[in-house]
Amino acid sequence: MRRWDAVVAGHICLDLIPDLSALGEASLATLLRPGQLLEVGQLAVSTGGSVSNTGLALHILGMRTQLMGKLGDDPLGTLVRQVVTARGAGLADGMIIDPEADTSYTVIVSPPGTDRIFLHAPAANHTFGAADVRYDVVAQARLFHFGYPPLMRRFYADGAAELVTMFRRVRELGVTTSLDMALPDRASAAGRADWRAILTDVLPWVDVFLPSIEEILFMLRRETYEALVEKAGGESLLPWVTPDLLSDVSAELLAMGGRVVGLKLGDRGFYLRTADAATLAAMGAAAPADVADWAGRELWAPCFRVQVVGTTGAGDATIAGFLAGLLRGLRVKEALRMAVAVGACNVEAADALGGLRSWEATAERVAAGWAQHAPAMDAAGWRHDAQYGVWEVVR
Repeated sequence: MRRWDAVVAGHICLDLIPDLSALGEASLATLLRPGQLLEVGQLAVSTGGSVSNTGLALHILGMRTQLMGKLGDDPLGTLVRQVVTARGAGLADGMIIDPEADTSYTVIVSPPGTDRIFLHAPAANHTFGAADVRYDVVAQARLFHFGYPPLMRRFYADGAAELVTMFRRVRELGVTTSLDMALPDRASAAGRADWRAILTDVLPWVDVFLPSIEEILFMLRRETYEALVEKAGGESLLPWVTPDLLSDVSAELLAMGGRVVGLKLGDRGFYLRTADAATLAAMGAAAPADVADWAGRELWAPCFRVQVVGTTGAGDATIAGFLAGLLRGLRVKEALRMAVAVGACNVEAADALGGLRSWEATAERVAAGWAQHAPAMDAAGWRHDAQYGVWEVVR
């Protein structure tokens, strides 16, 4: 038995989240006018980034988790370590402290009824490289999850050679690998990187690939992304994403080497596409317990109905729920349902972790008849499974 269920590495920062609930549901363009003073509520301070959001969520869900991130030797770094340690003894032991760096932070602007805007300083995350990973610790884990390389310079520079090196080394340890992305500033170096080439090189070493649909369209289908952004008129592009587009993109990602492809769809839920049984069986220490059940599936789970307080870390929480289901040996539809359940709990609080419950409490909420949204599936070949509350393509 390996010591850890999961090692979660990559981007970590301090999140500063002002309470904007008193502002109502006015558009950001109306709210954020030059010279305007807006009275807001209390400031929520929490850790953010994939290491915190997904790593601590896995811990809350009962997974034996080790975190790996890079911090500065400064007051913000001290605060990050304190927040993480308060969640569990030893969770911050894998943090790298760089006296020459500043700790990363994000100011999150999240008015009610509107998706978030992030004001982000990468800081120490830009210096994190493949050599910083403790491979001796990773070798003791069943799964290695890495998050947000577009926000970490050394993992997208030079054709992302360090990202490929890291995933190859981890994969060769027999550890199941998982990768999450982030949407870069299009004007930044990350926004100008050749992500198609990067994904072509790294996905053969990635077992579970979990970007949002916005991120993967930006990286692989820039013209489609721009067209949907224009059609959305400054609002979310998610309503314009069709089942056919999801099928097309996921098929391409599987062809590039992905084994399990999950696409986060915000308030429209979570989409999943999997490879054949032989490919899944070679996924390493956290391969599905029932490979035949997971193989060759195309599924879409709608969100559960909740009162949304904030969406910070919702995608990361969904990932944690999904990975926890995989690690617990769930059948694929159960894992998908628990993924959106954990994501729904997340949005009931302003920060990334305050709304999360234990695995058992979340499962009890689902079992008690928690209602889901019912998206219109107008694509041919999709069938609803009422037992699990998911839609599936029947081929």
